[in-house]
Amino acid sequence: MSHQPVTIEKIAAPHPLDPLTGAEIAAARAVLEAAGLMGETVRVPMLLPDEPTKAELAAWKPDAPIDRRVDATLLDTATGVATEVIVSVTRGEVVSATRVPNDAPPYGQPQYLFEEYERAEAIAKASPEWQAAMTRRGLAEHMDLAFCGPLAPGYTGRADEVGRRVIRSLTFLRYDEHDSPWAHPVEGLIVHIDLTSNSVIRIEDVGDVPVPAGHGNYYPEAQGEARTSLKPIEITQPHGPSFAVTGSLVEWENWSMRVSFNAREGLVLHDVTFDGRSVLSRASVPEMVVPYGDTAPGRFWISYFDAGEYLLGKNANHLELGCDCLGVIRYLDGYVADDHGHPVRIPNVICMHEEDYGILWKHTNLEGRSDVRRSRRFVVSYFSTIGNYDYGFYWHFYLDGSIEVTAKATGIVFVGAGEPGVPQKHATELVPGVFAPVHQHLFSARLDVAIDGEDNRLVEIDAQRVPMGPENPFGNAFTWSETPLSSEKQAQREADTSVARVWEVQSASRTNAVGRPTAYHLIPEPTALLMADPASSVAARAAFATKHLWATQHEQGQIWPAGRYPNAHQGGSGLPEYSAGDRSLDGEDIVLWHTFGLTHFPRLEDWPIMPVDYAGFWLKPYGFLDQNPAMDVPESSQAHGSAAADAGCCGGGAGCTCAH
Repeated sequence: MSHQPVTIEKIAAPHPLDPLTGAEIAAARAVLEAAGLMGETVRVPMLLPDEPTKAELAAWKPDAPIDRRVDATLLDTATGVATEVIVSVTRGEVVSATRVPNDAPPYGQPQYLFEEYERAEAIAKASPEWQAAMTRRGLAEHMDLAFCGPLAPGYTGRADEVGRRVIRSLTFLRYDEHDSPWAHPVEGLIVHIDLTSNSVIRIEDVGDVPVPAGHGNYYPEAQGEARTSLKPIEITQPHGPSFAVTGSLVEWENWSMRVSFNAREGLVLHDVTFDGRSVLSRASVPEMVVPYGDTAPGRFWISYFDAGEYLLGKNANHLELGCDCLGVIRYLDGYVADDHGHPVRIPNVICMHEEDYGILWKHTNLEGRSDVRRSRRFVVSYFSTIGNYDYGFYWHFYLDGSIEVTAKATGIVFVGAGEPGVPQKHATELVPGVFAPVHQHLFSARLDVAIDGEDNRLVEIDAQRVPMGPENPFGNAFTWSETPLSSEKQAQREADTSVARVWEVQSASRTNAVGRPTAYHLIPEPTALLMADPASSVAARAAFATKHLWATQHEQGQIWPAGRYPNAHQGGSGLPEYSAGDRSLDGEDIVLWHTFGLTHFPRLEDWPIMPVDYAGFWLKPYGFLDQNPAMDVPESSQAHGSAAADAGCCGGGAGCTCAH
């Protein structure tokens, strides 16, 4: 559709992969308003960059203009009608507007608005049924300070919910305005809310378990004085960091990349190269699901999609030096749209720094000379808080050409109440009467690989035993097998640590010094897949989590592992749709989708705030380089701090103390 172009202030965009600026978001809103699309009841659940196609990027030349576009989902809160709109900020016009069919199968609702969280709580508290339930339980005096948590509903198929914009509310008490509500769940009280009609669909009031009274407060005033035994650790780089930042371009040693940020995925990396050679066209963690394994009425439906339902980037943290990051830090700000489409700046949303990482390589020769080099890594990260949980996403780049991706989960475990001392089958008692259900945190990394270009192949590598016999007379031999994964359905795979399984992405056109294709390995870490039954609703909605690996042929716009709108979706969207055509992966532009994560059986040590739990994977060069690329790394500046001779680190021999 076309409208009269809106004249906007010229916005400098030196590179087409730069993240959206506040000015561009404001300009996009002005275009939407001029087109009559921003009525009084219209809100903006999601606003993202509409990224240039690969053809557009290939044709672009520095200082040449490029069409900067915005992808906005609009929601009329009065009717529930949603519309997807592409806006050209460069031309000041609406490119397209398409209604979202969210009132017919397979349904799917736009992401939640921040204002809906407050509205849901107000609706719940104003409900006579909720007030009656609180009074019946003897909790009337606590109603004012109660916290009615707004929770995505999953998909249950209940007739009074299907096709409606639903949110569920569970109640937690606060005994004073600073009290942590998570310690005081009102078990069995569930309010089901229609956010379009602003009404209660129904209320469940099941059971009479006492509300746990013990506090779950974690701040110093409640926990007591901090220990004084820890001595400071100071991280200094007197000559500054070794990386350089020019706009969105970041360069560190042999690495180069474009660092971006958006409201849904949070951190996105583009054009990742090592020694001038392409490794990744685009990389992010665009989705995660948190399914719960409890059958209780207030939890059986819980399966949060923290990116697709709540927006990881929009909920990202303002990072602080000395708290979130240490050392010589470079921060980047991020811009997202608020519920009304206005720009919001998140200061210091991305942190970049270097870390020492122990030994890079070392050898002591027959004469006792010890040569050792210290490793360091470049870290790009951000943190997001979704309700009670906090998630950090870290991309580590190493001097040897490796990439490590780590997700960190911390925050407060989600709990319900039960009879103290009475074991539950699906939950751990953390403190008397407070039970934390078993659950999973399953992430999907999207890796648009480009190993020496876009023409790649995918091979599964397994360690393989060789039976004793003529080819293995002593029984000691083993080898490996190579299984080409030549199509999208063949590439739906599970990890297998018993055979050290890795997935090799090969260049289809470039070879190394020994004539093999240049390649990188995707190395999974042990991760349980989705534990829910294959016939369950969550298995249909989070199909990506039923395999450790998916691979698809690249297609513009195929970014969301569980689909664009997993909220209240009945399933089948995302990767099942993307791979349905079983396209070729032989010498093609390939995208890998890797499931990794945590299966959490909560423990007492996770209360009141859980220590960070880690999950991740590696990408390592395998014949991508002709030798160790870190042979030219110099010795540490502290290597000869104790009157060492020319014999290497600390003079070599038994007195060397550098290798830590």
